Amino acid sequence: MRTTDLRGRELSRSDLLQLVPRAALSADVAVEQVRPLVAAVAAHGEIALREQARDFDGVSGHALRVPAAAITESLDACPPEVSAALTELIERLRRGSAAQVPASQETTLSDGAVIRQRWQPVSRVGLYAPGGKAAYPSSVIMNAVAAQVAGVPSLALASPAQRDNAGLPHPAVLWAAALCGIDEVYAIGGAGAIAAFAHGVPEIDLEPVDVVTGPGNVFVAAAKRVVSGLVGIDSEAGTTEILVIADDSADPRFVAADLISQAEHDEAAASVLVTDSAAFAERVQAEIASRAPRTRHSERVATALSGPQSAVILVDSIDVAIRVSNAYGPEHLEIQTRDDELTLAGITDAGAIFMGGYTPVSLGDYLAGSNHVLPTGGTARFAAGLGAHTFLRPQQIVSYDRHSLAIAEAPLLALAGAEGLPAHGEAVSARFEEETA
Repeated sequence: MRTTDLRGRELSRSDLLQLVPRAALSADVAVEQVRPLVAAVAAHGEIALREQARDFDGVSGHALRVPAAAITESLDACPPEVSAALTELIERLRRGSAAQVPASQETTLSDGAVIRQRWQPVSRVGLYAPGGKAAYPSSVIMNAVAAQVAGVPSLALASPAQRDNAGLPHPAVLWAAALCGIDEVYAIGGAGAIAAFAHGVPEIDLEPVDVVTGPGNVFVAAAKRVVSGLVGIDSEAGTTEILVIADDSADPRFVAADLISQAEHDEAAASVLVTDSAAFAERVQAEIASRAPRTRHSERVATALSGPQSAVILVDSIDVAIRVSNAYGPEHLEIQTRDDELTLAGITDAGAIFMGGYTPVSLGDYLAGSNHVLPTGGTARFAAGLGAHTFLRPQQIVSYDRHSLAIAEAPLLALAGAEGLPAHGEAVSARFEEETA
């Protein structure tokens, strides 16, 4: 990992936004690459999806909609320990997601003047699960459970067709779908899947959705940006990233293992350490040099850790480390310092935050009870991770009787007159006119 030394420098927020490491390929560039793919699906539906499956997944002639029997029968091949772990994940996530559903509220402004606040789920959601370098049954569950807890009545799932699974999505994706009770599954991947959700594909009975969610690479994130506005999206959850704020009280073995764990996802994955101790940084680098070659995906890890998106950043203090982190807006933030709560108090921008040496990001990826579908690429500075709240819309329900409207009439007429919209006031006054024969 390269080292960026920020010690002894006075840096503004603008400076930090420019200095933090980022992947060479951003969603901005990828948008222009995926826009024709999205347009092709919108115009040509199934034909375009089959062309994209052939070109990108190397699969032809498969069923784009997965037979319901294939979903349920997939569980026959699921190892018992994996089925038990997925079931445990579902249970923990349901409990964690339930806290994200706000209670309805009622506000009485005066006798007969009431505003009710309710949270209404969207009607239909398209869930995306990646299928590239690894299978992500956990991502299926993260999306599905959050939507189900929110009360979404219609869920569809898409995941890339696999050459070694007869054109079906990865078996583990089907296991998760079956355990979550999802029977509408499509063997469609990448930008094409996002386009299919947004526009619908009548030839395969895929109805358009209201919201598209789920992680993916930078091209999936770019496709979401293209369809945003036609449908809602969760966030631009692209290639994974981790930022660790640590001082010399942390265990370098833990930090090194965590940086490697996220680099395992993809060659473009970002692993960043921000520390006020050069000696600690050297110990972490030594641990990485020892551990990385021994992990299964060592080549992928080496590429990710040596890329422009990964770095060790040296700073003068933990206060500066906090400023660097907030400018970066990490998907996953780990805090391993002498006073984790004090460090947390300064954090404003992060997708999910993992406190202390015994709360690794990989716990959040699977069994923490939190959701692992999180904003990347700095979007955590303004976007939230996925949860039950993603699928809910606040609606205000207003109810006034004649008496309470009469109280509001005079100030309302004054405001309508000031804005030059007299008919607004007349719509109120009409309710107090005497009826004429």
